[in-house]
Amino acid sequence: MKKQIFIAGIAVLSLIMIVFINSAQNFDRIDELYVFGDSLSDVGNVFEATGGAYPPNPPYFQGRYSNGRLWVEHLADKLELSPKQTANFAWGGATSGINSNDVPGLLAQVQSFIDSKQEVNPQALATIWSGANDYLHGATNPIKSVENLSRAIALLSQAGIKNILVANLPDLGQLPATRNNPNSETLTALTNAHNLNLSKSLDELKQQLNSDTQIIEFDVYSLYQEAITNPAKFGFINVSDTCLNQSPQTPESESNSPQIASTITVCERPAQFLFWDGIHPTAAAHQILAEKAFLAIK
Repeated sequence: MKKQIFIAGIAVLSLIMIVFINSAQNFDRIDELYVFGDSLSDVGNVFEATGGAYPPNPPYFQGRYSNGRLWVEHLADKLELSPKQTANFAWGGATSGINSNDVPGLLAQVQSFIDSKQEVNPQALATIWSGANDYLHGATNPIKSVENLSRAIALLSQAGIKNILVANLPDLGQLPATRNNPNSETLTALTNAHNLNLSKSLDELKQQLNSDTQIIEFDVYSLYQEAITNPAKFGFINVSDTCLNQSPQTPESESNSPQIASTITVCERPAQFLFWDGIHPTAAAHQILAEKAFLAIK
């Protein structure tokens, strides 16, 4: 009799464990991806809006501000999501506010998302990488930019998004387009202030928002610094120059002229470069970003 009770107990315990494991897997499963930000995440919104004129293809890849697919696309692959399970609201040139350079800023993108969704998927992941253009376009108040990001996060949480990945900024004073400029040190200082304020704000939001909202911090700054100080670890040989030797040297240039494609040359081995142009990483770097973002999520 005791043996039968023991066996029955094991069976019940096994059933409970199976249910628990399945529940955990279902909770952890990301089955939709919403993307917000600027050219580091834009997979074709500016390209479509300009009738395919910008960024010019070639040398840029099919509407991306790089020579290949971007980190959010690789991240979707790692999450086993189809294109239909991804909605990209990011625009090249966007700042963290409402509108910038005739494109919707981060807050406008989030509002557009909220307006377009009748029901938000609770198992979706939202990614936010924004703020660089604020400073590259002349802003000097990191508190305001971080407030915009915090507002965007709060709006997404209120709309029902439970998983939000937020990236900080790489050193904006050490990009190929800015490194030798007079304002390089200022951009570095603004980057540091932005990242510090963002980290503090995210800690506060974790306490203030719904308890089931998970904010995932993505430390892009440290990843860039590691790649620059130890390039061989990532397969890079050149982490200071651009693969495009005559790429636009102004942040996300608004020029829509396709003639730029005939005035530049491309390096022989883009995968060995960290930077594609003066601002944007190569496709190889985007793959590394995706790998690190995926690890942060898991």
